[in-house]
Amino acid sequence: MPNPVFIFAFVIATMYGLGFHVILGGDARRMVLFVVTSWVGFLLGQYIGGYLAVNILKIGVIHLLPASITAVGLLIFAHALTAKPSSPVSRR
Repeated sequence: MPNPVFIFAFVIATMYGLGFHVILGGDARRMVLFVVTSWVGFLLGQYIGGYLAVNILKIGVIHLLPASITAVGLLIFAHALTAKPSSPVSRR
């Protein structure tokens, strides 16, 4: 049986990834990329928050503030790497 804390963190990270996909759009591959990136960022932020002992917005053992900041930061980074370059506008 999975730990309830793990399930709660998993659900929050998944919501970040899906919400980011809803806002920015894209195909199914980008949705999977955003969800996986959010999971990795949330996990990394959780470890950073535990290492630095950040207790702001701590829910049980979940360091919500650093985990959220890291997840959103990695989502923005993933979007920047996968965004299609805008085509130059011709004025003819």
